[in-house]
Amino acid sequence: MTKEKRGGGGLARSAGSVSIAVFLSRILGLVREQVLAALFGASNQMDAFVVAFRIPNLLRDLFAEGALSSAFVTVFTEYDTNFSQKETIRLVTSVLSVLTLIVSLIVILGMIFSKEIVVLMAPDFGEIPGKIELTTIMTRIMCPFLLAISTASVFMGILNARGHFFLPSLASALFNLSSILIGGALALYLPRYGIEGIIGMAIGTLAGGISQMAIQLPLIFKELGRGFLTIRPLLNHPGVKKIVKLMVPAIIGLSATQINIFINTNFASQCAPGSVAWLNYSFRLILFPIGVFGVAISIASMPRFAKEAARDNMRSLGAALSDSLALALSLTIPAAVGLWVLGEDIIRLIFERGAFHPFDTLMTTEALKLYAVGLFAYSCVKIIVPVFYALDDTKWPVMTSFLAVAMNVVIVISTLNTLQHRAIALSTSITMISNFFILAVVLYMKIGGFPVSTLLKEVAKIAIASSLMGLVVGWLASLTGVPSSFTGRAVLTLGLVGIGGITYWGLSFILNIVAVKELTQKLLRRA
Repeated sequence: MTKEKRGGGGLARSAGSVSIAVFLSRILGLVREQVLAALFGASNQMDAFVVAFRIPNLLRDLFAEGALSSAFVTVFTEYDTNFSQKETIRLVTSVLSVLTLIVSLIVILGMIFSKEIVVLMAPDFGEIPGKIELTTIMTRIMCPFLLAISTASVFMGILNARGHFFLPSLASALFNLSSILIGGALALYLPRYGIEGIIGMAIGTLAGGISQMAIQLPLIFKELGRGFLTIRPLLNHPGVKKIVKLMVPAIIGLSATQINIFINTNFASQCAPGSVAWLNYSFRLILFPIGVFGVAISIASMPRFAKEAARDNMRSLGAALSDSLALALSLTIPAAVGLWVLGEDIIRLIFERGAFHPFDTLMTTEALKLYAVGLFAYSCVKIIVPVFYALDDTKWPVMTSFLAVAMNVVIVISTLNTLQHRAIALSTSITMISNFFILAVVLYMKIGGFPVSTLLKEVAKIAIASSLMGLVVGWLASLTGVPSSFTGRAVLTLGLVGIGGITYWGLSFILNIVAVKELTQKLLRRA
């Protein structure tokens, strides 16, 4: 790994700050899922909520936290480096103005055509009386969430480019907290008035999006000055045009991912009742390590990728990419092994209560194991795609994304009857692994190489340590039964997770896994 001053150590420090905030957010996210599981289980109401939230969420991934985030950070960094503060602020106000106009139009259209979108996305919901109507109501409630979260994404890009990582990442924790408190309270309160409780969770989701935007405002005012909104925006600002130019092909590429989600939701609605919910609960657990590790490293790496690309320093860019991938793999591979071995225990501990039954635990676990296979690739794609954006090359991410769509359709169609909802989890992993390897090979050739041999040696050691950890934890788990009490299950599961973590950490030092050692040193210095 590179010893460059702004290399692995700085990355580990920045990623560590983000990881702490994202960890808190993911914990609250799991609490939110616990509330949903306890109140609604894998019921028709829960299926309806998942689909309703997925509609604005697809657009969020497409416009806000995907294409817009990467394009905005690239252009904002350029202006912040080469132009005056006033011109940089004018870029921000211009972007916010154009964003508000476009996203508001999308929100209005989404609310008007909610029912048609729901029917298109989950046609089999029509076989159950009231399910389409309930999904439509919640879709209309949550559509404005897109505007709040898009603005929050711009704020996050500004703060990340200025070196602030903790608070923007913590903002998503406030989203989950608001969803839990407001949504949970309304879910219990609204049925008194004949309104389905799940609608309260939809309202809580909207409130959470507004909270995620609002918490960043004080630091935005501090960075840009309280008068930044008084600077007249330009709708035809050259920076806005450049962002749009970067976004258009990126949106096309990201749209393939959203098409995949759309297709998978459609397929899941054709499976047994509860399939949409089982896949949602299992993928939420996968999102935990993706967020804490993959997304955190991606966010911390993005400004460095942009700066090295702007300097046309391909050697440093390759070193930065290698550092980022090594760190991600050193964390996500053992996480995947842990989820495979302890998935059922974790799901039973987190979700199995109230309306969530043992059968739901079994079905969710089967999906979780197949999702875990592609965990490392999902996180690495989050890291590698921004490098293409920094190089102003969106062609390859677009091509591989649409290739993934085609692969996904073929795999799901050929396995759906046999595997049911498990087919979707399996296909997701296979297509993501294929996507990552294609992008890695193309980028290697594009930037003139990066330290692949060093990276592969690290991966080999990570795989050995993770496998040994899995064997140890699996053996210990086989010696114990399933405790009848929640406390007993919690102590056993958390104990096994802790033993797994300590085992992997110890093996990392024995095998000299550099990324883990550097991360440990940085964390100890901060302690």
